Amino acid sequence: MTFVLARISAEPIDPATVSDFVAGPTHGAVLVFWGVVRDHDGGRSVSALEYQAHPDAEAFLHRCCADAAAASGLPTAAVHRVGDLTIGDTALVAAVAAPHRAAAFDALETLVDRIKSEVPIWKRQRFPEGTSEWVGL
Repeated sequence: MTFVLARISAEPIDPATVSDFVAGPTHGAVLVFWGVVRDHDGGRSVSALEYQAHPDAEAFLHRCCADAAAASGLPTAAVHRVGDLTIGDTALVAAVAAPHRAAAFDALETLVDRIKSEVPIWKRQRFPEGTSEWVGL
């Protein structure tokens, strides 16, 4: 049985909770992608972010995790934050565990790429001068 955790959260994400979900005694590699809000993008200063999710975003996230788990046979987990985030806040934590690192690296890269391209979550960047703009729309 392969384990899957997929959640959209308005509360801060605890990366240890996500990695602990996939960890186990047969896994020599527990890999975690920890996406944090940075203070710049495209040469422009960023002061904060806002994430909004489609009502079905969690179902899309679950599908990405379940597909990654089915393809790799590995436990997968992902939690994406929504709402207002400040610089340094955790926006996304994704984790995969495997007996060896190569399989975990491949599965985690595939999982994060799918989350970023398929889960309907939108990001608005806020700038120090008080303006904001949606990214990727």
